[in-house]
Amino acid sequence: MPVVTSSLSNDQQNKLLSLLGHVRLHLLYKASIHGYTAAAFHSRCDIQGPTVIAAYNGAGFVFGAYTSKDYTQSKEEVSDKEAFLYSISAEGNKPLKISGITGKCAFTDADSGPDYGALVFLHEDKPAVKSNPGTSFNFKDTEMHGDNLELTDFEVYRVEDLGDLLAKPWRNIQWTDEKKQQLTKAVLNYQPAIKTVHQARVLLVGPVGAGKSSFFNSINSAFRGNMTSQAIAGTAESSVTTQFRTYTIKAGKGGGAVPLILCDTMGLEENPDAGLDIEDLVSIYKGHIKDRYQFSSSGPLLADAPGYKKSVTLSDKIHCVVYVVDTCKASILSQKMRDKFAAIRKKTNQLGIPQILLMTKVDEACPLVGEDLKNVYRSTYIQKMAHKLSDSLGIPLNCVLPVKNYSQELELEQDTDTLLLAAVEQMLNYADNFFENQVVEDQGGDDKLDLYRSNDHLPPALTEQRVV
Repeated sequence: MPVVTSSLSNDQQNKLLSLLGHVRLHLLYKASIHGYTAAAFHSRCDIQGPTVIAAYNGAGFVFGAYTSKDYTQSKEEVSDKEAFLYSISAEGNKPLKISGITGKCAFTDADSGPDYGALVFLHEDKPAVKSNPGTSFNFKDTEMHGDNLELTDFEVYRVEDLGDLLAKPWRNIQWTDEKKQQLTKAVLNYQPAIKTVHQARVLLVGPVGAGKSSFFNSINSAFRGNMTSQAIAGTAESSVTTQFRTYTIKAGKGGGAVPLILCDTMGLEENPDAGLDIEDLVSIYKGHIKDRYQFSSSGPLLADAPGYKKSVTLSDKIHCVVYVVDTCKASILSQKMRDKFAAIRKKTNQLGIPQILLMTKVDEACPLVGEDLKNVYRSTYIQKMAHKLSDSLGIPLNCVLPVKNYSQELELEQDTDTLLLAAVEQMLNYADNFFENQVVEDQGGDDKLDLYRSNDHLPPALTEQRVV
C-alpha cells in the first residue's frame, strides 16, 4: 500500500483551518488510494467523530462539508447545527462557508457516499459529485465548485479540537539548566542493583515511523554534546531499521560509556506477516538475538540458526521495554495495531519486564507545544492523547511520557534535553524494578545480598565517569 499523504497545499490547509478553529486534521481516507466507493469511505470514516471532506476538481477548487456528528449508516436524517459546506478556489482570497438551511437536516446517514442533499459525494460510486443547491444548503454552483463535478481526488479528515492550555500543568517539571544537570548526573551515576550487570538494557518497540531510531540519536546527542545520527532514521512505508541493533551511549566525544544500552528493532506493521515478528521479540527479551541480526521475512529466528545466542546471562536480557508511538497518529491507531500491542504486552508481562510508553513528536501534534516545549504538560491535547494511549494500550498513565526528538535542529536545546533525560531516568528506575524482582525470585535467602554491585565491579570506563 502506497504512503497516504494529504493533497492539501499549505495555503489550502490554512484556509480550511481558519473555518474550523484550533484543531488538528488527521487524514482518514483518500479515494485515489482506497477507492472511490461508498464502502471504502464508510470502512475508514464511520464512527470517527467530527470530520471534514476535501473534494478536489480540475478547476482548482477544494470543496466539501464539515459535520460534528458520526457517520454510522443509520439510514436516518441527521441534524447538526455546526455542519457547513465550504469552498476554496485558486483565485479567492477567503474560503466560502455555507451554513445549513434552518429546519433542514445536515446530511442523510445512508450507506452511500456522504449525502448533504445539496452535495452528494462519490455519487454512484464514481469520482463525481451530484450538485443540488437549495436542498439543506443553498449556494451558487460557480462559487462552490466552478460547475466542475468530476473529482481528481477525494479525502476525509478527522477534526480534533486541540483545546487551550491548562491553568496548571498535569505534571510538574523544572525547566532549568540545574535540573538538566541533575538528570544528567543521575543517569551517569546509575548503578544496576545487581553487581554482575554493568548497564541497563532497554528495548524500543513501536510502529514504523514512530521515532525509535530518532529517540536513540536524540539521547546520544544529549550526552555527546552535539547532534549525532548513528542510528538510521527516516520516514518510509516500511521499517527503515531492518536489523536488531544495540547502541552504547558515550558521555562526550571519546568519553566513557553511559550505563545504558538502547536496543532498536524493526518497526511494527499492521499486517501480521510484516514488520517485527513477536517470536523474534521474545527471543530479544531473553537475550538470544545477537547485535546486527538481520530480521527475516520468512519467519522468526530458530534456536539452531547462526544468529541465535544460546548461552545468555542477565546482562543479555532486556530489563525494560519502551513502546514508542507518534503522538500525531495516536488518535487514529488502528484496531490491528492495538491488537498487536496487546499481544506484545501479554508476552512482556509474562516475562515480568517493566514497560513504559513514549509519546514522540509532541511538538508536531500540538502547535502550542511546538511554540514552547514547556507547554507540554499544560497542553489539553497532549494530556488527552496521553489518557487515550493509556486506555487503548493498557499502559498506566504514570508510565506514559511525552518527549520531543531532535529532527531538524542543528544545536542542542535545554528544554528538549530535559524532557529526554527525564524519560531516561524513568527507564533506569524501571530497570531497577526488574533487577529487584530477579533478586527476590531467583536468588532467595542470604545469597541475594552478594548480587548487589559496587564500584569494585565496574568496568574502568564506567568507574572513571562517575559525577560527583
